[in-house]
Amino acid sequence: MRDLSRLREDMKELERNMKQRLLAFLLRNGFTKPEKIRNWTPRHWNWLKELKFSHPIQQIVFQEYCDAVLDCEKKVAQAMAEIERALEHYSLAPVAKALMGLRGVDVTTAFTIVAELGDLSRFDSAAQLMAYLGLVPSEASSGAKTQRGGITKTGNGHVRRVMVEAAWSYRYYARMTQPILLRQKGLTPDICAISWEAQKRLSHRYRHLNNGGKRKTVVATAIARELSGFIWAIGCHMMGRPVGTPAVSEERVKAG
Repeated sequence: MRDLSRLREDMKELERNMKQRLLAFLLRNGFTKPEKIRNWTPRHWNWLKELKFSHPIQQIVFQEYCDAVLDCEKKVAQAMAEIERALEHYSLAPVAKALMGLRGVDVTTAFTIVAELGDLSRFDSAAQLMAYLGLVPSEASSGAKTQRGGITKTGNGHVRRVMVEAAWSYRYYARMTQPILLRQKGLTPDICAISWEAQKRLSHRYRHLNNGGKRKTVVATAIARELSGFIWAIGCHMMGRPVGTPAVSEERVKAG
Protein backbone atom coordinates (compact mmCIF):
# COMPACT_ATOMS: atom_id res chain seq x y z
CA MET A 1 0.00 0.00 0.00
CA ARG A 2 2.86 2.32 0.78
CA ASP A 3 4.33 1.76 -2.69
CA LEU A 4 0.97 2.57 -4.29
CA SER A 5 0.72 5.77 -2.26
CA ARG A 6 4.21 6.84 -3.28
CA LEU A 7 3.54 5.96 -6.93
CA ARG A 8 0.62 8.39 -6.95
CA GLU A 9 2.79 11.02 -5.25
CA ASP A 10 5.57 10.56 -7.80
CA MET A 11 3.14 10.78 -10.71
CA LYS A 12 1.68 13.97 -9.26
CA GLU A 13 5.16 15.45 -8.93
CA LEU A 14 5.89 14.60 -12.58
CA GLU A 15 2.61 16.24 -13.56
CA ARG A 16 3.50 19.44 -11.68
CA ASN A 17 6.95 19.42 -13.24
CA MET A 18 5.67 19.05 -16.80
CA LYS A 19 3.08 21.78 -16.27
CA GLN A 20 5.77 24.14 -15.03
CA ARG A 21 7.95 23.33 -18.05
CA LEU A 22 5.07 23.98 -20.45
CA LEU A 23 4.26 27.32 -18.83
CA ALA A 24 7.94 28.29 -18.89
CA PHE A 25 8.12 27.41 -22.60
CA LEU A 26 5.11 29.62 -23.31
CA LEU A 27 6.64 32.55 -21.40
CA ARG A 28 9.91 32.21 -23.31
CA ASN A 29 7.98 32.50 -26.52
CA GLY A 30 5.87 35.47 -25.48
CA PHE A 31 2.55 33.74 -24.77
CA THR A 32 0.59 34.81 -21.67
CA LYS A 33 -2.91 33.56 -20.97
CA PRO A 34 -5.75 36.04 -20.25
CA GLU A 35 -6.01 36.93 -16.56
CA LYS A 36 -9.57 35.62 -16.23
CA ILE A 37 -8.54 32.10 -17.27
CA ARG A 38 -7.29 29.81 -14.49
CA ASN A 39 -4.51 27.36 -15.27
CA TRP A 40 -5.47 23.84 -16.40
CA THR A 41 -9.20 24.45 -16.53
CA PRO A 42 -11.16 23.50 -19.69
CA ARG A 43 -10.97 27.17 -20.77
CA HIS A 44 -7.21 27.09 -20.35
CA TRP A 45 -6.89 23.97 -22.50
CA ASN A 46 -9.11 25.54 -25.16
CA TRP A 47 -6.81 28.57 -25.15
CA LEU A 48 -3.76 26.32 -25.49
CA LYS A 49 -5.28 24.50 -28.47
CA GLU A 50 -5.59 27.79 -30.34
CA LEU A 51 -1.91 28.77 -30.00
CA LYS A 52 0.17 28.88 -33.18
CA PHE A 53 3.93 29.27 -33.32
CA SER A 54 5.90 30.93 -36.11
CA HIS A 55 8.41 28.08 -36.38
CA PRO A 56 7.36 24.43 -36.98
CA ILE A 57 9.92 23.14 -34.46
CA GLN A 58 8.36 25.29 -31.74
CA GLN A 59 4.94 23.91 -32.61
CA ILE A 60 6.30 20.37 -32.26
CA VAL A 61 7.91 21.13 -28.90
CA PHE A 62 4.69 22.74 -27.68
CA GLN A 63 2.63 19.72 -28.69
CA GLU A 64 5.08 17.33 -26.99
CA TYR A 65 4.81 19.32 -23.76
CA CYS A 66 1.00 19.26 -23.95
CA ASP A 67 0.99 15.51 -24.59
CA ALA A 68 3.37 14.96 -21.67
CA VAL A 69 1.08 16.89 -19.32
CA LEU A 70 -1.98 14.94 -20.47
CA ASP A 71 -0.09 11.66 -20.10
CA CYS A 72 0.91 12.56 -16.53
CA GLU A 73 -2.68 13.50 -15.69
CA LYS A 74 -3.78 10.12 -17.01
CA LYS A 75 -1.22 8.29 -14.87
CA VAL A 76 -2.31 10.22 -11.76
CA ALA A 77 -5.93 9.27 -12.47
CA GLN A 78 -4.93 5.62 -12.92
CA ALA A 79 -3.03 5.64 -9.63
CA MET A 80 -6.06 7.15 -7.87
CA ALA A 81 -8.30 4.46 -9.35
CA GLU A 82 -5.92 1.80 -8.00
CA ILE A 83 -6.00 3.45 -4.57
CA GLU A 84 -9.80 3.41 -4.50
CA ARG A 85 -9.83 -0.27 -5.53
CA ALA A 86 -7.20 -1.14 -2.94
CA LEU A 87 -9.25 0.52 -0.18
CA GLU A 88 -12.07 -1.94 -0.81
CA HIS A 89 -9.96 -4.78 0.61
CA TYR A 90 -7.43 -2.96 2.80
CA SER A 91 -7.47 -3.94 6.47
CA LEU A 92 -7.06 -0.29 7.51
CA ALA A 93 -9.78 0.96 5.15
CA PRO A 94 -12.17 1.71 8.08
CA VAL A 95 -9.48 3.90 9.65
CA ALA A 96 -8.94 5.75 6.37
CA LYS A 97 -12.69 6.32 6.00
CA ALA A 98 -12.88 7.63 9.56
CA LEU A 99 -10.01 10.05 8.92
CA MET A 100 -11.88 11.37 5.89
CA GLY A 101 -14.47 12.73 8.30
CA LEU A 102 -11.95 15.45 9.13
CA ARG A 103 -11.96 18.69 7.18
CA GLY A 104 -9.19 18.75 4.57
CA VAL A 105 -8.64 14.98 4.63
CA ASP A 106 -9.67 13.43 1.32
CA VAL A 107 -9.06 9.93 -0.05
CA THR A 108 -5.47 10.69 -1.03
CA THR A 109 -4.56 12.20 2.35
CA ALA A 110 -6.25 9.46 4.39
CA PHE A 111 -4.71 6.68 2.29
CA THR A 112 -1.25 8.24 2.56
CA ILE A 113 -1.56 8.45 6.36
CA VAL A 114 -2.64 4.85 6.91
CA ALA A 115 -0.32 3.44 4.24
CA GLU A 116 2.73 5.21 5.67
CA LEU A 117 1.95 4.97 9.40
CA GLY A 118 -0.13 1.81 9.71
CA ASP A 119 -1.77 1.34 13.12
CA LEU A 120 -1.90 4.83 14.66
CA SER A 121 -2.53 3.42 18.12
CA ARG A 122 1.08 2.22 18.21
CA PHE A 123 1.99 5.78 19.19
CA ASP A 124 1.68 6.25 22.94
CA SER A 125 0.46 9.82 22.65
CA ALA A 126 -0.47 12.55 20.20
CA ALA A 127 2.78 14.31 21.04
CA GLN A 128 4.75 11.22 20.04
CA LEU A 129 3.06 11.19 16.63
CA MET A 130 3.74 14.92 16.19
CA ALA A 131 7.42 14.34 16.95
CA TYR A 132 7.56 11.35 14.60
CA LEU A 133 6.24 13.49 11.77
CA GLY A 134 8.80 16.21 12.46
CA LEU A 135 6.11 18.81 13.19
CA VAL A 136 7.49 19.88 16.57
CA PRO A 137 9.93 22.78 17.06
CA SER A 138 13.64 22.08 17.24
CA GLU A 139 15.31 23.10 20.47
CA ALA A 140 18.75 24.39 21.38
CA SER A 141 19.53 24.47 25.09
CA SER A 142 22.48 26.08 26.82
CA GLY A 143 22.39 26.12 30.59
CA ALA A 144 19.15 27.74 31.70
CA LYS A 145 18.55 29.20 28.26
CA THR A 146 16.28 27.39 25.79
CA GLN A 147 15.82 28.56 22.22
CA ARG A 148 13.26 27.09 19.85
CA GLY A 149 13.78 26.98 16.12
CA GLY A 150 12.05 25.62 13.05
CA ILE A 151 10.32 22.25 12.99
CA THR A 152 12.63 19.24 13.08
CA LYS A 153 11.36 17.72 9.80
CA THR A 154 12.39 14.29 11.05
CA GLY A 155 10.39 11.15 10.43
CA ASN A 156 7.96 10.58 7.59
CA GLY A 157 8.00 13.47 5.12
CA HIS A 158 5.25 11.97 2.95
CA VAL A 159 2.70 12.24 5.75
CA ARG A 160 4.02 15.61 6.87
CA ARG A 161 3.46 17.01 3.38
CA VAL A 162 -0.19 15.91 3.14
CA MET A 163 -0.81 17.09 6.70
CA VAL A 164 0.37 20.60 5.86
CA GLU A 165 -1.74 20.58 2.69
CA ALA A 166 -4.80 19.57 4.74
CA ALA A 167 -4.07 22.28 7.30
CA TRP A 168 -4.74 25.07 4.78
CA SER A 169 -8.44 24.16 4.71
CA TYR A 170 -8.80 25.43 8.29
CA ARG A 171 -8.33 29.03 7.18
CA TYR A 172 -12.11 29.02 6.67
CA TYR A 173 -14.68 29.27 9.45
CA ALA A 174 -15.87 26.00 10.98
CA ARG A 175 -18.97 24.64 9.28
CA MET A 176 -20.31 21.31 8.09
CA THR A 177 -20.11 21.53 4.32
CA GLN A 178 -21.83 19.07 2.00
CA PRO A 179 -18.60 17.25 1.03
CA ILE A 180 -17.74 16.73 4.72
CA LEU A 181 -21.25 15.44 5.48
CA LEU A 182 -20.99 12.99 2.59
CA ARG A 183 -17.62 11.70 3.81
CA GLN A 184 -19.00 11.34 7.35
CA LYS A 185 -21.93 9.23 6.20
CA GLY A 186 -21.83 5.95 8.12
CA LEU A 187 -19.30 7.14 10.69
CA THR A 188 -20.03 6.79 14.39
CA PRO A 189 -21.13 9.81 16.48
CA ASP A 190 -17.82 9.65 18.37
CA ILE A 191 -15.77 10.05 15.19
CA CYS A 192 -18.00 12.88 13.96
CA ALA A 193 -17.65 14.59 17.34
CA ILE A 194 -13.84 14.48 17.12
CA SER A 195 -14.02 15.86 13.58
CA TRP A 196 -16.26 18.75 14.64
CA GLU A 197 -14.08 19.53 17.65
CA ALA A 198 -11.08 19.61 15.30
CA GLN A 199 -12.86 22.04 12.99
CA LYS A 200 -13.82 24.42 15.79
CA ARG A 201 -10.41 24.42 17.41
CA LEU A 202 -8.22 24.52 14.33
CA SER A 203 -10.26 27.14 12.47
CA HIS A 204 -10.10 29.39 15.52
CA ARG A 205 -6.41 28.61 15.99
CA TYR A 206 -5.63 29.48 12.39
CA ARG A 207 -7.28 32.88 12.65
CA HIS A 208 -5.65 33.54 16.02
CA LEU A 209 -2.14 32.84 14.72
CA ASN A 210 -2.76 34.61 11.42
CA ASN A 211 -4.10 37.73 13.14
CA GLY A 212 -1.08 37.63 15.41
CA GLY A 213 1.17 38.35 12.46
CA LYS A 214 2.57 34.87 11.91
CA ARG A 215 3.67 33.93 8.42
CA LYS A 216 1.02 31.82 6.68
CA THR A 217 3.44 28.93 6.20
CA VAL A 218 4.19 28.96 9.94
CA VAL A 219 0.47 29.01 10.71
CA ALA A 220 -0.19 26.05 8.39
CA THR A 221 2.61 24.09 10.05
CA ALA A 222 1.19 24.80 13.50
CA ILE A 223 -2.27 23.67 12.39
CA ALA A 224 -0.82 20.52 10.81
CA ARG A 225 0.85 19.69 14.12
CA GLU A 226 -2.41 19.99 16.03
CA LEU A 227 -4.36 18.19 13.30
CA SER A 228 -2.09 15.19 13.79
CA GLY A 229 -3.36 15.02 17.38
CA PHE A 230 -6.94 14.61 16.21
CA ILE A 231 -5.83 12.07 13.62
CA TRP A 232 -4.13 10.09 16.39
CA ALA A 233 -7.34 10.21 18.47
CA ILE A 234 -9.43 8.87 15.58
CA GLY A 235 -6.87 6.17 14.77
CA CYS A 236 -6.82 5.00 18.39
CA HIS A 237 -10.61 5.01 18.58
CA MET A 238 -10.90 2.90 15.44
CA MET A 239 -8.38 0.39 16.79
CA GLY A 240 -10.33 -0.01 20.03
CA ARG A 241 -8.32 2.40 22.16
CA PRO A 242 -10.69 5.30 22.93
CA VAL A 243 -8.85 8.40 24.06
CA GLY A 244 -11.48 11.11 23.56
CA THR A 245 -10.43 14.46 22.16
CA PRO A 246 -6.66 14.92 22.39
CA ALA A 247 -5.28 17.59 24.67
CA VAL A 248 -3.08 19.63 22.35
CA SER A 249 -0.44 22.01 23.65
CA GLU A 250 -0.89 25.72 23.02
CA GLU A 251 2.84 26.04 22.38
CA ARG A 252 3.58 28.04 19.27
CA VAL A 253 5.40 26.46 16.38
CA LYS A 254 8.14 28.61 14.86
CA ALA A 255 9.29 27.40 11.48
CA GLY A 256 12.45 28.53 9.68
